[in-house]
Amino acid sequence: QVQLVESGGRLVQAGGSLRLSCTVSGRSMSIFGMGWFRQVTGKEREFVAADSWRGGSSTYEDSVKGRFTISRDSATNTVYLQMNTLRPEDSAVYYCGAERLGLGSIDKDAYNYWGQGTQVTVSS
Repeated sequence: QVQLVESGGRLVQAGGSLRLSCTVSGRSMSIFGMGWFRQVTGKEREFVAADSWRGGSSTYEDSVKGRFTISRDSATNTVYLQMNTLRPEDSAVYYCGAERLGLGSIDKDAYNYWGQGTQVTVSS
């Protein structure tokens, strides 16, 4: 059974940085497209960043381009989201998803497995 566990979310001041981690168990992460999404209470889960199974082909939501970076560590089966120059509007619960097709889709409905989420709060 595939399980994803996120960590790294916390309260941070605007302009600061965080690195979120998502560790995959049950299967090798190398076959999955991996994505990060975020959700604010009362709103839809929205795309943040994704990476195809091959790596080296990353996609970002426009507001995070140049500030966030998705990366993988195959040795630890972990995907990261490095977040720099954080803004209050980045505050949300961040979720990691694994996609069997391996494409790194921007569509949340393409993802087959999800973690429980980690809260990021950016104070102004």
